[in-house]
Amino acid sequence: MGAAVGNALKPVAGAVIWAAAGRSLTTSKRAETADLVGVPDVAELARRADVVISVCPPDAARAVAEEVAPLLGRPGQLYVDANAVSPATVTGIAELIGAERVVDGAIIGPPAWEPGRTVVWLAGPAAPAVAALFEGSPFAAKVLAGPVGSASALKACFAFQSKALPTLWVQLDAAARAYGVSDEIREELHRTGVDLDGKLAGIDARARGKAWRWVGEMQEAAETFAAVGLPDGFSRAAAETYERMAAADPTDRANPWGLRGPAER
Repeated sequence: MGAAVGNALKPVAGAVIWAAAGRSLTTSKRAETADLVGVPDVAELARRADVVISVCPPDAARAVAEEVAPLLGRPGQLYVDANAVSPATVTGIAELIGAERVVDGAIIGPPAWEPGRTVVWLAGPAAPAVAALFEGSPFAAKVLAGPVGSASALKACFAFQSKALPTLWVQLDAAARAYGVSDEIREELHRTGVDLDGKLAGIDARARGKAWRWVGEMQEAAETFAAVGLPDGFSRAAAETYERMAAADPTDRANPWGLRGPAER
């Protein structure tokens, strides 16, 4: 996603830099393909950039902000948190860096290399200025009227249906396997118009290799719901499901999702 965002910003922003220290060869190749300019570290990036955009795993968002905060000194520098975090997390980042500097961003859709598939929602006083940077790019930038936290709330709600709800099918399949009724549940679901294997194939294609990243996103979604007095168990269960999926042995056909309880392993 970071490479796609950086590439999208180039026509308006000019040079786009990224902090290359400690990053993997795969990440470096993506940045090179996107024609981004590598700088040695975050300190150099913060010194040179007018707008710093954070695109990282959700559970690292606060740590990245804490690293960047003391380095932002020039007037007008902006910090965009474009991670799948809770409103409370991004509000805390705004308190750390300064509300006038922080834009709350929510990317909904895949890495965008062509228009029509991905929207970046932005909230905060400086959101229109950041939206202007995406003009004409594959990312459709939209500004929310609400305060910092609004974009993250929108992302959490969207993630609930796109990532939490599909784990219900994974758990259903795992339970049916454990009780020896896997074929029968498929028969009943098919009779009522539900293709369980199709649903499982869909989540398998999306989650393999990414499940570890979605753990933090579902935990942040849980915090989002809990903050307004709603049950957060759905998202926390999804987080645990993805955690187990990330650790699963893909060759274990009897337990492809890694969801057996400890006593069964």
